[in-house]
Amino acid sequence: MEYYYLTDPGKVRDHNEDSVTIVKNESNEILLAVADGMGGHKGGEIASSIAITHIGKRFKEISTIGNKEDAINFIKDTVSEANVLIYKYTDEYPESKGMGTTLVLAVLTKDFLLFGNLGDSSGYVVKSGRIHKITTDHTLVNLLVKSGELTEEEAKEHPRKNVLMRALGANTTVEMDIFDVETDVEGVFLCSDGMTNMLDDEQIAKVLYENISAEEKLQKLIYKCNNRGGNDNISAAYLRKDGE
Repeated sequence: MEYYYLTDPGKVRDHNEDSVTIVKNESNEILLAVADGMGGHKGGEIASSIAITHIGKRFKEISTIGNKEDAINFIKDTVSEANVLIYKYTDEYPESKGMGTTLVLAVLTKDFLLFGNLGDSSGYVVKSGRIHKITTDHTLVNLLVKSGELTEEEAKEHPRKNVLMRALGANTTVEMDIFDVETDVEGVFLCSDGMTNMLDDEQIAKVLYENISAEEKLQKLIYKCNNRGGNDNISAAYLRKDGE
């Protein structure tokens, strides 16, 4: 098994509001997580950092995440705790009001693979030469696509395509989507929208299937995003299972 994560401010933003981690616990279970913060005045980077630090720390502290039901409860509870921490921070520092973060995560054990998502960062499985998106974006345009008011193509160019319907820190309570996925995949890939707005699934998959290290793959993907303008922070976490 090989894994790596990387974050880059991109070419336009003067600071990086993304946070990313990969953590392993005593039982060799693995958590991957990417958060894309928002809220200016350093608020975004604080929100994403609080979320990633808290969830990573809690995962590392447990010897095992247990069975699938235990894992789902752990994810929901830990994400709720992170939400409260972000909310408390905005109470203490009123200038950070309005800050929040997306969050996409994956937990891989020998028995199951779970994804969790809030916002518009993306979670994929890598399989059969392609990447397959597991998560659903919580955006206004995605709602409009689902209701038939917009086409997929119109959504890509929509002026309000970045408006989120769900995020961490936006409300006192939070509901994360959880996806239960078959474990017979070759890899797991998470990224912020700074990557998916620059590269399509096919372009990402092409790099992930190159015969280079996980680190080199992510470096190459970020280089490609920056080459196309790098108009947002870019973050990714990638895990390649044995036998890919």
